[in-house]
Amino acid sequence: MEKLIEQFSLGLVFWSALWFLVLLFILRSFAWKPILKAVEEREKGIENAMFEAQKARAEIEELKRENENRRQQALAERDAILKEARDLRNQTINQAKEEAKKEADKIISIARESIQIDKNAALAEIKSEVAAMSIGIAEKILDKELNKDQAQLQYINSLINDIKLS
Repeated sequence: MEKLIEQFSLGLVFWSALWFLVLLFILRSFAWKPILKAVEEREKGIENAMFEAQKARAEIEELKRENENRRQQALAERDAILKEARDLRNQTINQAKEEAKKEADKIISIARESIQIDKNAALAEIKSEVAAMSIGIAEKILDKELNKDQAQLQYINSLINDIKLS
């Protein structure tokens, strides 16, 4: 260090300072302005990028809200369609039940009428069979009773008397 102090010269300091100032002037004139301009442009670019990012975030939030609204609307429409389908299903089931009941009542009514007709026909047949049997039995009894001529005359006279009295 002593060697440096011994070699110290005022002229060297002057020329070093002068060259330093010239170099500083040249750098300021030609290098610093473009560097500062580039830094400012970079700052503006970053600010623009941040502004665009905020704008993009806002747009994304808006899209999210719109999507949520659309999803809510879709859910509401789905619920309405499902309710309408359930109502239509219930209406169709009730209508089918009513038609089935009407058809069953109609079939039961026809069956009752058929049973009544068959019952009446069976009763009529039974009556005619009973009448035929009664006549057959009466013929046999009268045949047996009226084999005698005297008995026949008495029976005829009693019938005539009954007719006159009526």
